[in-house]
Amino acid sequence: MPHLPRIFISAAHKSSGKTTISVGLSRALSARGKAVRMFKKGPDYIDPLWHKLASGQASYNLDFNTQGREEIFALFTSRASGADISIVEANKGLHDGVALDGSDSNAALAKLLRAPVVLVIDTEGITRGVAPLLLGYQAFDEDVRIAGVILNRVAGPRHEAKLRAAIEHYTDMEVLGAVRRSAELVLEERHLGLTTPGDVAARESWLSAIGEMVAKQVDLERLEEIARDAPALKASCEATPSGEVKTGQGLRVAVARDAAFCFLYEDDLDRFRALGAELVFFSPLHDTALPENIDALFLPGGFPETHMFELQANAAMREAIASAIRSGLPAYAECGGLMYLAERIRWREKSAEMCGVLPGEAVMNERPQGRGIVHLAASGAAPWTPAEGTGKAIRAHEFHYAALENCPCDALTFAWEVKRGFGINGRHDGIVMHNLIAGFAHLRHTRQSPWVDAFLAFARSVRETTTRREFQA
Repeated sequence: MPHLPRIFISAAHKSSGKTTISVGLSRALSARGKAVRMFKKGPDYIDPLWHKLASGQASYNLDFNTQGREEIFALFTSRASGADISIVEANKGLHDGVALDGSDSNAALAKLLRAPVVLVIDTEGITRGVAPLLLGYQAFDEDVRIAGVILNRVAGPRHEAKLRAAIEHYTDMEVLGAVRRSAELVLEERHLGLTTPGDVAARESWLSAIGEMVAKQVDLERLEEIARDAPALKASCEATPSGEVKTGQGLRVAVARDAAFCFLYEDDLDRFRALGAELVFFSPLHDTALPENIDALFLPGGFPETHMFELQANAAMREAIASAIRSGLPAYAECGGLMYLAERIRWREKSAEMCGVLPGEAVMNERPQGRGIVHLAASGAAPWTPAEGTGKAIRAHEFHYAALENCPCDALTFAWEVKRGFGINGRHDGIVMHNLIAGFAHLRHTRQSPWVDAFLAFARSVRETTTRREFQA
């Protein structure tokens, strides 16, 4: 296997500025002509969107919940191949995770990838105390190679001098940079995390500014040296059977993608294409009709609530989607997609009319209604399922402030039983209606949950018994 230069950007705790630093590094290195590939640990849609803009390349998620260790390793090595440097961004702190033994932590991922760790330390309100913090991280797990530290949100030259002096005197940790505190570089957060690029008008100027600042205040040459010094990895490849039947060949799948619907995993899209399907992207915000001659529809999650009046105004698209689904178009909707298919979205004492395919209102709450790892089991009532047989666990995740209210749940058919998580009502998720499955859980196409394969196989079976024009409004 070719050598894979790589670094792992982590921190002591969440909200330390990892994404800002990671994106800044990517943009700064890309500006130098480097081919940068980015990855994100765990289930996350928003940070990879910024990664993609910063590097110009797709970003991939590495997640212990939905992927096995071999699968993570294979995805990383296949996508990192050919890059001058790969940057893996952690979630939360270096040793944070669900498992007490740390087996699903950022540190565990860094060790799996044998990637040198660069700690981003939020230095606001700290000087000499940075030394015992770093010593503790070095001693906690000696198998994790912490190659250096980037000091973030540094107040000024005097603050930086005190931090560097303490680190130099008490530790052997290398300081790779000190990024000054700047209000201009703070990216606004909202209820699901960072604001998405589609809702930031000045995104390119922000990326350029953070790239320039990181280039000036971080030792990029030394960071590249550390990445090149990462040990060689054993050859690996993705487990795609030779001679695999391309069940999506000739199928056209409409995929919603705009500022309201942007929660898409790049490797899920890769899988659609690998099976021969043609992906046709469209905007429920701006287009007035579905793409022509489609065989299936995918409505991913996103932020329909922040665009609900624009979605309401586009009555032609709402009617086209409702008509196609009621006519039997195979469709799959996740979270924001489910909200869009409900009768209305209600948020902050205002409401807007949606597609009306599903009964009930999607009501935004002040606190998350479902958050974190989800374990589902197929009910046996769905038109398709990634699980082989009922009762088999499907690992997914959810993060939604919305709840489906005024909905006759007892009278509905559900695709999944919720074993862990909340879903729609704490017991079920995935409303089955016509040839639609709509739920709050986000599936990820992996070996244990090959949902893209199952969805395309169902779409092909429908295609063989009907014609595309039946789905056109």
